[in-house]
Amino acid sequence: MDANRKPAAAAGVEALGERQQAMLRLLQQERDGLTVEDLVTRLAITRTAVRQHLAALERDGYVRQQGLRVTGGRPGLVYALTPAGNELFPKLYSWFSALVLERLRARLGPEGLAAFMRELSAEVAAGLAPRLQGLGPRERVEEVARIMNGLGYDARVLAEGPVPSIVASNCVYHHLAQEFREVCEFDLGLLEILTGQRADHTECMVRGGKVCRFPIRPLEGEK
Repeated sequence: MDANRKPAAAAGVEALGERQQAMLRLLQQERDGLTVEDLVTRLAITRTAVRQHLAALERDGYVRQQGLRVTGGRPGLVYALTPAGNELFPKLYSWFSALVLERLRARLGPEGLAAFMRELSAEVAAGLAPRLQGLGPRERVEEVARIMNGLGYDARVLAEGPVPSIVASNCVYHHLAQEFREVCEFDLGLLEILTGQRADHTECMVRGGKVCRFPIRPLEGEK
């Protein structure tokens, strides 16, 4: 991986109209927020147009009202960017994560990186364990699928033969897994700890599968 090559940014703020983009960029620069009058002056458009754009952006959750500010002797509502609005601007999470994983693999080797991902899954599982207390084996599998849905995996449980499988339609780190297969160990570790059973990875989207499929089998010696 070329650390000096800037990755392509995902679509976000560019999907909006020109005026709304300009408005959001101004609000990104002015973290304390801007009033309608401020936006009228800076965008050189009418108050009606500013209010219409703000109403649409507020409806979509990209801006919010943030108190009052005296302007020209009259208090005016201040509008500021929301966290959702901030997320519209390009972020380099995947690129940065790849840099970190590259350095870890160089230091630890492939097996060491896989072990690190297992350790990471154990830490995450510890925080999720209370949701599984008192559940039977099948109930645990169903709840784990719900947990995975909360993380973006688009998971469901299928009864396939003698054991259930958790099937995920979305790989939440697909681009990373293409370069670092070791990250799949995070999924396996998380599933095994949370279900208390053995998880296999029999189909993988990174390896050409249509889904990621994880049959959940009892541990040896258990029925």
